[in-house]
Amino acid sequence: MLLRHLTPRDQRLFRQYGHGPTVAVPDPLVHHAVERQAATAPHAVAAEHLGATITYGELNRYADALATRLVQEGVRPGDHVGLFVRRSIPMIVGLLGILKAGAAYVPQDIAMAPPAQLLHVVRTARTRVVLTLAEHAHRVPLPDGHRTIALDEPLPYVPGPRRPAGGEPRAPRPHVRPDDGCYVLFTSGTTGRPNGVKVTHRNVANLLLTQPGGLGIRPGDRVAQLLNIAFDMAAWEILGCLAHGGTLVIRGKDIAAAARTATVLIATPTVLSGIDPAACPRVRTVAVAGEPCPGPLADRWARRAAFFNCCGPTETTIVNTMRRHDPADPLLTIGRPTPNNTVYVLDADRRPLPVGEVGEMWAGGDCVSAGYLGNDELNAERYAPDPFLGGDHRMFRTRDLGRWTPDGELEHLGRTDDQVKVRGFRVELDSVSSVLESVEGCVRAVTLKRDARNLVSFVSPAHVDPDAARRAVADALPYYCVPSDVLPIAVFPETDRGKIDKPALLRLAEERTALQEVAR
Repeated sequence: MLLRHLTPRDQRLFRQYGHGPTVAVPDPLVHHAVERQAATAPHAVAAEHLGATITYGELNRYADALATRLVQEGVRPGDHVGLFVRRSIPMIVGLLGILKAGAAYVPQDIAMAPPAQLLHVVRTARTRVVLTLAEHAHRVPLPDGHRTIALDEPLPYVPGPRRPAGGEPRAPRPHVRPDDGCYVLFTSGTTGRPNGVKVTHRNVANLLLTQPGGLGIRPGDRVAQLLNIAFDMAAWEILGCLAHGGTLVIRGKDIAAAARTATVLIATPTVLSGIDPAACPRVRTVAVAGEPCPGPLADRWARRAAFFNCCGPTETTIVNTMRRHDPADPLLTIGRPTPNNTVYVLDADRRPLPVGEVGEMWAGGDCVSAGYLGNDELNAERYAPDPFLGGDHRMFRTRDLGRWTPDGELEHLGRTDDQVKVRGFRVELDSVSSVLESVEGCVRAVTLKRDARNLVSFVSPAHVDPDAARRAVADALPYYCVPSDVLPIAVFPETDRGKIDKPALLRLAEERTALQEVAR
């Protein structure tokens, strides 16, 4: 019934292309995988940061002590615990300790998040306990009934009969279910107020403990921890590394220094573009997500390492499609659904489209998160019963545009909100940027709507010829797609999550226009 408007061939391809492989997940609780690494290789280095290290055995013991303390504080399965920290070894102790206590961690970068955002997070996620670092404790907003615990101060052990003979705290063993929360991530909301997304253990384990999401990480690998803890891709770095016995290389201020010694990199294209592949001879695997990846960047890294181009919003658990890219490929795609997941390309009435037609991508399967905290209206808008999997399965509206290629790869065509009207015509901004990135010397391009009649594009590096760039768009696309200005810049401004800061680019365009008017 759901597919009867499609030809028999497209009905078959809908199922063949849109369903990822069915794969058994070793354990639906990802921190159990970390505990197994600690039992197997307690002396292996779990993480290093600015010369300091912690072994798997030490990490497990400290996290057990913290979990015991949290249980003492009344933390129970289903609760949310704030993790308001900076990159550090205590950060990973806090993260693992929260999971061991049965709660979901709620991460924020304590030095970068404004006070109003921290308060919004505390109230929305109801984080009655917040873990932080001693020097930042004064920045944590504490409504009545809330308290902080400093991760870099000694944690008292549990007194009385729970103390085992050896003097170490006995780890609590709360009953945690696969559909309990693993973490709560706050995304940038369209209203200006971040939305809290609850992601479950089942969601996370399904990506990190299967391939290709596990990225082949194994003991002896060094995984760079480059990203903001409040960004869901940081969970890929941290838990993806620790679940497979690697060493997490937590960066300081120098991103390139951490990347130089790594074997695995997980980053946004913006962050990755600042790293020189030639300076990273040990890197064998790279994964990018979070924003569209420029073809030249993918080609440059794919010549040296296994390069995975990935896609998926926070609500579908980090990424739900992956594709290993080959520089010889004619097209950079986002691949197919990861194991136990589905992707549907649907029209405005949520009907499947034939192969080759552009529609909105909806995601189904084990990647679909538990939803937004305290926002029933947004849940109803973005989550829906999955009629293709049936039962109690749900699917998520990604707001990403895509189409299936004839050989079953997903071509990402930008966001629905990146389709803009200019002079009455509909323009896909990423299509303009894609043409610009084909211009000689151009590594990265971004196109934005300046006003009702004009687009403005930005190209990097700064020596790209703007006139040649405009001519390339004029030769390839209709006149209304040609940007009124192409502005070369050395480096794109970044948000705190390692993505391109588009409002900052529009401000830059306004400043340059103002300077030109003054010069006249």
